[in-house]
Amino acid sequence: MRILAIDTALGACSACVLDMGETTPLAREQVAMDRGHAEALMPLIERVMNAVDGGFSSLDRVAVTIGPGSYTGLRVGISAARAIALAAGIPAVGVTTLAATAAPLIGKESGRVIAAALDAKHGQVWFQALSSQGKQLVSIRQANYRDAARAIGAGPVSLVGSSALAVANEAWAIGLDALVIDDAKAPDVTWVARLGLLADPAAAPPRPLYLKEPETTPQDRARLPRR
Repeated sequence: MRILAIDTALGACSACVLDMGETTPLAREQVAMDRGHAEALMPLIERVMNAVDGGFSSLDRVAVTIGPGSYTGLRVGISAARAIALAAGIPAVGVTTLAATAAPLIGKESGRVIAAALDAKHGQVWFQALSSQGKQLVSIRQANYRDAARAIGAGPVSLVGSSALAVANEAWAIGLDALVIDDAKAPDVTWVARLGLLADPAAAPPRPLYLKEPETTPQDRARLPRR
C-alpha cells in the first residue's frame, strides 16, 4: 500500500509518499512556515509526486493531519487531501497532530508517560498523554500549562511538541521527573504517513478536530440588518 501524507496544521507545510513496510519515504518535503500554507501546499505536493514513479495513480490512500491546529492550516490540508482522494478514487484518513507528534517515542521510552504538548497560544496547550506502549492516559484536550502538567499524574514523563518546555517547567515545579525530548513546531510528516497506513478509513475520517473557537472578531458595524 502506498500513501500520500499531508500536514499543514501547525508550523510547517509538508508532504511525503511512503510504501507500507518501508521506513524511508519515496519522496518527502517539509518546509517550516507559520503562514502561507494555502499558496505553498499544491506546488509542494506536485514536487513530491513528480519524484515518485506512477505519480498520483500509484497511490492507495491519502492521510492528512486533522488537528488540533490552526483553522486556516487545517482547512487547506484537509481540502487538498479530500480532493486528491476523490480524484484518485481512494480513501482519505485523518491523523491527529498530537498522535503524530507523540508517535516517535512510542515503544522507546519504557516506563515513562509520553506527553505531547502543542502551542495553542495565550498560555494554552493542546495536550495528550499516552503510556510508553501507546495506550491513552489523558485524552486530547486544551488546557493551561499547569493543568496539563497536573494531568500527567505521578510520571515520569517524556514531553514532545512546541510547548513541551512550558509544560515541563510546571511539571518540575510540582516535583515530577520530566524530560523534554523534542520541541518541534510540527510533527514529522513521515509519522503522519505511518499512522495513516494503520488507520481504519471508517473510523478516522479526514474531518477537522477543533478544540477552541476561531480567533476572529465579528464586524458588527458592517453587518446588514436581517429581515
